[in-house]
Amino acid sequence: MSAPEEEGGRLSGPEPFGARLRRAMDTRGPLCVGIDPHASLLSAWGLGDDVAGLERFARTTVEALADRVAVLKPQSAFFERFGSRGLAVLERTVADARAAGALVLTDAKRGDIGSTMAAYAATYLDADSPLFSDAVTLSPYLGFGSLRPALDAAAAGGAGVFVLALTSNPEGAEVQRATAPDGRTLAQVVLDHIAAENAGAEPLGSVGAVVGATLGDTGAGLDVNGPLLAPGIGAQGATPADLPAVFGAAVGRVVPSVSRGILRHGPGAGPLREAAERFRDEVRAALDHRNEGFR
Repeated sequence: MSAPEEEGGRLSGPEPFGARLRRAMDTRGPLCVGIDPHASLLSAWGLGDDVAGLERFARTTVEALADRVAVLKPQSAFFERFGSRGLAVLERTVADARAAGALVLTDAKRGDIGSTMAAYAATYLDADSPLFSDAVTLSPYLGFGSLRPALDAAAAGGAGVFVLALTSNPEGAEVQRATAPDGRTLAQVVLDHIAAENAGAEPLGSVGAVVGATLGDTGAGLDVNGPLLAPGIGAQGATPADLPAVFGAAVGRVVPSVSRGILRHGPGAGPLREAAERFRDEVRAALDHRNEGFR
């Protein structure tokens, strides 16, 4: 994260996450790579389903990709399942990836109220925390207002959040496409809140939405002036060519996310890099005609 700079005799705050993300995507390409060390991938890499295997997997992925992709997204649950030693590996993974130049989005999907939400915010969005990340995923289904401690912490620290809106899992529809009293879907209510948080931000707001790349035409208003994390490419069946149809005019703000589609090419660093470059180039080819900023 950029250090504060002096402006007119006063110190400004950290550079906002949205600006840092826009620059990273413009220079490194629009791609987020997940770090999902679940048991089947550890086995496919010839590693044990233990802390040693977890550490080797995470370190290899970071060493292969952190100096060239825009965003790395460790899934917290796959580290947490090993207890305190797994969390220690997550701490090193986040720190090493950020030191190598990647933005780190910790996929934790936290959501709670009051002091508990404030504690989650301190965990992931306070620069003094060992798990401090450039951004974190959040669940808004205790009410968007319950996220206020995290939204405020992110804004103060130059970090970002990605809020679940229209997820790629089929079960999500029963909640996300339910109708609010004013006739909007709950997903649209969330998206409208996100748009309000990002009002006036340039070049990109720091509050993002999670919208699955597998959904086809969502029928939702996705122009939230913030990034749109798009999981589902690769193993879940979506392709980069699907992105313009899903995101329409908002496609220029999409952060396509790929996990198994790249990770299955390990454990060699070279094949991991080649797979990431292929996906990045496919995304650019699919989006360039809609958004010159990806060039």
